[in-house]
Amino acid sequence: MKKPAIATGVGLGTAAFALIGVLVLFIAAVANGAAGHQEEQGAAGSQLWAQGGQVGDIPPDMLALYRQAAPAACRGLDWSVLAAIGKVETDHARHPTMRSDAGAVGPMQFLPSTFTGYAYPVPPGGANPPTPWDPTDAVYAAARMLCANGAKTGTSDGLYKAIYSYNHADWYVQKVLDQAKSYAAVQPSGPDSDTAVASNAIVKAAYTQLGVPYVWGGGTINGKSGGGFDCSGLTSYAVYQGTGGKVVLPRTSQEQRHVGTSVPRDEMRPGDLIVFNRHNWGHVGIYAGGNRMIDTPKPGKSVEVISLAGYWENYAWDIRRVA
Repeated sequence: MKKPAIATGVGLGTAAFALIGVLVLFIAAVANGAAGHQEEQGAAGSQLWAQGGQVGDIPPDMLALYRQAAPAACRGLDWSVLAAIGKVETDHARHPTMRSDAGAVGPMQFLPSTFTGYAYPVPPGGANPPTPWDPTDAVYAAARMLCANGAKTGTSDGLYKAIYSYNHADWYVQKVLDQAKSYAAVQPSGPDSDTAVASNAIVKAAYTQLGVPYVWGGGTINGKSGGGFDCSGLTSYAVYQGTGGKVVLPRTSQEQRHVGTSVPRDEMRPGDLIVFNRHNWGHVGIYAGGNRMIDTPKPGKSVEVISLAGYWENYAWDIRRVA
């Protein structure tokens, strides 16, 4: 596929050509804003909001929405592409204003005038009338827009054109494709990867703490942790918040190993605790579905979502259902 001139201008090394490249990008951004999207917000997304990259950085309700909208609104479009756009644009609706200088709004950054062309039919659970501020409406509209511009072909060329239509810049297309590849590489699987995860209050509470740093002995049930969690501090917080204060866990992983009910591995579900015999049952996390765990691993790290591959093989473990 022939590449637009934007990439050539940006890629040249001299100062003069770099200035030309900036001007070309500015012109493309203005034109793209008129088409229904604007490039500057995508740039902000790549610089300020594209931290992380694994499926675990997606809030569970947004993860479920991406996975539902892609096949429903555009057969042949993989959910990871929608998720990648949501990541690059607003970090899955975490951007503080979700407004761009060009007037694009909402989690998927639509100009309202363009949004109306892809807003109907109203998706299940969407606002009525539809609005680009509503995550369901916005994600479905994004899927429809991508579909109308080439994603429905299922080819790499069609996908490139579809993403380019969303934001007219080669760097943006590559950014989205790289992010989508990262997400697709660790796709959750199984019946607990969508609805059950999105609706589990313990998992959702834990997801709100992603990126909070490890602090030994840190974490309290009310969230006033002094700026961090250790592994059992995170589980105490998430279980308390997720159960509305009905379940209060003991403080240490060794104690948490004995609460609730022991569950076989093939029956575990999102929200269950997994206690590992790492230094005398010294580590605990929250099962997040899809063979993933939310935990705070060690000093220097932060609350994250990881694959359980390796943990199962290397440590004895016990699964506890506490709610």
